[in-house]
Amino acid sequence: MDSNNWRPNQSNEPTMDTSDWRSQLMPESRNRIVNKIMETLKKHLPVPGGTERLGEVQSIAQRFEEKIYAAATSQTDYLRKISMKMLTIETKSQNTIAANNMPSNQAGPSNNPSDQGL
Repeated sequence: MDSNNWRPNQSNEPTMDTSDWRSQLMPESRNRIVNKIMETLKKHLPVPGGTERLGEVQSIAQRFEEKIYAAATSQTDYLRKISMKMLTIETKSQNTIAANNMPSNQAGPSNNPSDQGL
């Protein structure tokens, strides 16, 4: 492969420059994403203490968004990572609810004669 034939894109179409994707993401978009993260956290995680604790939830949501924003390689990667994490939270929450609704065997062994061999 001859690397001397490489030329920059000279068309009017935008290039896939992933280094400046952060500058193209509007602050309002990030705020909406933080708010969505907060809603997911409030819905699936217990928040005892009422409104005093909402500040903590917002701080957690902001730190989470900032970490993903810093680690993402593109806007698509950023949105994918956030979506996957939110899906994980929802799935774990649903699994916890399902496990808590299962009948438990805390009654002890049965006095039923057919159970004695078990």
